[in-house]
Amino acid sequence: MRTLFVVLFLCLNTVVSEAQNEVIYHMFQRSFYDSNGDNQGDLKGIEQKLDYLQDLGVTSILLTPLYNSSFYHNYFADDFETIDAEYGTHNDYLSLVKAIHKRGMKIYQDVEMQYVSGHHKWFTQSYQNPKSEYSDYLLYADSSNTKPIWFWNVPEFTIHDGSKQKIIMVNMKSDAVKKYTEKMLKFWMDPNNDGDFSDGVDGFRLDHMMDNLDNIGLLTNLFETFWNPLLTDLKAENPKLKIIAEQANWASFGHDYFTKTPVDDVFGFRLKFAINSFKKEDIIKAADSTLRYNPEGKQQILFLENHDTNRFASEDGMTIEKNKAAAAIQLLMGNLPLIYYGQELGMQGRKIDFGNVDGNDILVREAFEWDAADDESNLALWYKNTGPWWEKSYIKAFDGISYEEEKRDKNSLWHFYKTLLELRKQHTAFQNGIYENILNANDNVLSFKRSNVDESILVFVNLSNEIQFCDVKISDTANVESIYGDTKFQNDKNNLSLKLAPFAVEVLKL
Repeated sequence: MRTLFVVLFLCLNTVVSEAQNEVIYHMFQRSFYDSNGDNQGDLKGIEQKLDYLQDLGVTSILLTPLYNSSFYHNYFADDFETIDAEYGTHNDYLSLVKAIHKRGMKIYQDVEMQYVSGHHKWFTQSYQNPKSEYSDYLLYADSSNTKPIWFWNVPEFTIHDGSKQKIIMVNMKSDAVKKYTEKMLKFWMDPNNDGDFSDGVDGFRLDHMMDNLDNIGLLTNLFETFWNPLLTDLKAENPKLKIIAEQANWASFGHDYFTKTPVDDVFGFRLKFAINSFKKEDIIKAADSTLRYNPEGKQQILFLENHDTNRFASEDGMTIEKNKAAAAIQLLMGNLPLIYYGQELGMQGRKIDFGNVDGNDILVREAFEWDAADDESNLALWYKNTGPWWEKSYIKAFDGISYEEEKRDKNSLWHFYKTLLELRKQHTAFQNGIYENILNANDNVLSFKRSNVDESILVFVNLSNEIQFCDVKISDTANVESIYGDTKFQNDKNNLSLKLAPFAVEVLKL
């Protein structure tokens, strides 16, 4: 009986470790890989590159919205029920999901149900027509449906191809909208409605999730009236479903999402901005609030960049070694890491103000660089010659920033990511261990510990471009083994001394 118990415990522990060794790859799929030569990243392209993602160490894929939209980013739907034809067909989608699940990976889908485009039937059939069956689906400021409530109070947006598009706020107080939203999310969760979720998404990212939508007082108390019952019903049907919420307020730690809704994960915005600063005190303060006060089973997603921020490699004064130091903090500090496509290559890109047009973000959503020559047959250059962003493109041939070049270079950023993700996979302390700041007197050296019942690991990161020395107290019986880095260290009784090269990362197992 004891032998059986030990076997069961080990099996259970393995399952738990695998579940907690999750690494999300956030993909702007229009820019990832073009499988058919039309310059559009597509679903088949993702499926063809699953080997790449698994080799890197990714376990889950987060897609931006797939539904049909007049906007290149697909966030404002023309039709929630159809996949954008430039991405492929519904069968292509089902094939991708099957391929992902066959590898033991997960897939998450980004959705934004709070707005629709001016081409959506809810608007075209209800505008100036209060008798429409969709009259209650959108917000109007008058009873004759002539004054829609526009997104950001802007009646018309210019998009990157020069066309004009409208965005209208959905009435999330409407019972019909609530039922429709649940129906749509259940469809993506279980496409053939057979109770077997293997052909559906493993979770959703809820973009721009708010309790008071856009803080204008028209749609309030949404956590209680909309999101809580919706997500509770979805999870009752599929208890394994994961819900990721993006706080609309980036200054928020997102704790209210955990306490007021069944959300599983929120984004660690405050820690992201602290890492950007490379200031030890700011990082420690943000890490403490981000990692130590989440309810049991809830996590913060640690990230350096996403589709709405500048590329981390384009931050002022960035070098490859400095980038590696930041990546080590993100990947090893705790909770759930998310890598934005191309981040592992050090792809560059900054948001630029080209006026009131949605092309301002294109330069942080450029084509993934697969080869050194930037061969256009491999690049998803959907934005080529569409506006001034094309002339400002960061993509340059033979500049060292491509998968082909970096795979050959053992000192590249790509190899660093691959190495650290493997390290994270091998050590459960990085997957489920408690985070603890470890005191040292050097303001330029960040030191922290990750520990669980199996192991304790110390991580040291030099936040400066100069050699730094630091000392930390440890048990006088502790054996110290380096599992990453080549830093010189000395363990003298209960004092550990290190000499760290500029932006060096050292990982020591106790």
